[in-house]
Amino acid sequence: MNQSFTLRVNGEDRTVEVDPATPLLYVLRNQLQLNGPKFGCGLQQCGACMVHVDGACVPSCQLPVSTLTGKKIRTLEGLAEWDGSLHPVQQAMIDQQAAQCGYCLNGIVMNAVALLDEDPAPSEQAIKDHLQINVCRCGIHARAVRAVQQASSTNQ
Repeated sequence: MNQSFTLRVNGEDRTVEVDPATPLLYVLRNQLQLNGPKFGCGLQQCGACMVHVDGACVPSCQLPVSTLTGKKIRTLEGLAEWDGSLHPVQQAMIDQQAAQCGYCLNGIVMNAVALLDEDPAPSEQAIKDHLQINVCRCGIHARAVRAVQQASSTNQ
């Protein structure tokens, strides 16, 4: 049976009518038309569906929408500034050409932003460790690491 939930997504309250067990990913993509998070493995293991919930980077593919009332949810679309300027991680991904098919990019960007929020100047090894959950079949990990280094405070 569907219920009404008000979610705070990218700074806006959004009300949806869904089954309480519906994964956040489906609500974001199918009802709110936020297509940054991707369906990858559906097992919380590939990183394609990452979002921020109260500042923590979490997979959204199995996260029941019923657990998110009162929490702040941020998606890839919520990283850009009000004037349209990109988040430094997003811009660095472009600068470093760290995308091929782009399927993994949502998770990499969201994980990188969470890392830099926690540690504005991480070491190369810390970046690699933090991004290891993100599966990329195209092999852009080295460019993604360079992009995170570019976006870090050590290069600002």
